[in-house]
Amino acid sequence: MNTICIIKKNNKKHVLFYCNLDILKAIILLCEKVEFMAKSGDDIETQNANWKFNGEMVEHFEEHVAKSVPLYREGHELIVNLSDYFVKNDSICYELGSSAGTLTNKLAERHAFRSAKFMGIEIEEDMVTKANELYKSTNLSFICDDMTTINLDKADLIVSYYTIQFIHPKLRQELINKIYDALNWGGAFILYEKVRANDARFQDIISNLYMEYKLDQGYSPEEIIAKAKSLKGVMEPFSTEGNIDMLKRAGFVDILSVQKYMNFEGFLVIK
Repeated sequence: MNTICIIKKNNKKHVLFYCNLDILKAIILLCEKVEFMAKSGDDIETQNANWKFNGEMVEHFEEHVAKSVPLYREGHELIVNLSDYFVKNDSICYELGSSAGTLTNKLAERHAFRSAKFMGIEIEEDMVTKANELYKSTNLSFICDDMTTINLDKADLIVSYYTIQFIHPKLRQELINKIYDALNWGGAFILYEKVRANDARFQDIISNLYMEYKLDQGYSPEEIIAKAKSLKGVMEPFSTEGNIDMLKRAGFVDILSVQKYMNFEGFLVIK
């Protein structure tokens, strides 16, 4: 028995070829077993359970994340405004997971009149190279290192902008403990994370809303699926409550949610 293999793109159906149904099933099974590079949008190629922040991602990172994360740039501006309450002369300030340096640079520019130092810590060498190419302020530096193992000097401000969700859960509490210990009394930790809902029904609703959001941003269903597959085992968000519990275990008491849109949330945490 022959059948017609059809694909659907841009609401138009295209006949590809006629083939035996058994052959078609074999082709589908083979495609499921073989790892193919898939487009995740913005000319980024990904593989199953293998999302990376190096290579070609560096050139497309800012564009991609600004489209993928609701209120991404607004979050930057809020953090810069919040920093006014904590950055003093001679302050040390860190961004953990600084990527190509955009937010760290904005903070350094905001406080250029002070003698404060701003350091971006980023594990991907390609990102650090890009940051150093783009930003050269005297109060700003970028360090290629692992935030889970690096020693932090005493700081008045530490920022993590959608980064700790990529740290393995078994290492997360120890990292938050280190952040707490590194902060001066009265210093702030600003934490932004993708969060899970607190029950399955809410998670389904939020997941569907986020998928619709990405479609509205111009991503195709195939790109959305490819991105989701690439993040398997790479990104592991906690719930709002899970993040707060982790902060409290480290010793933090004063915790405020300062921004939330669907499953994206920012916390201001003061020691």
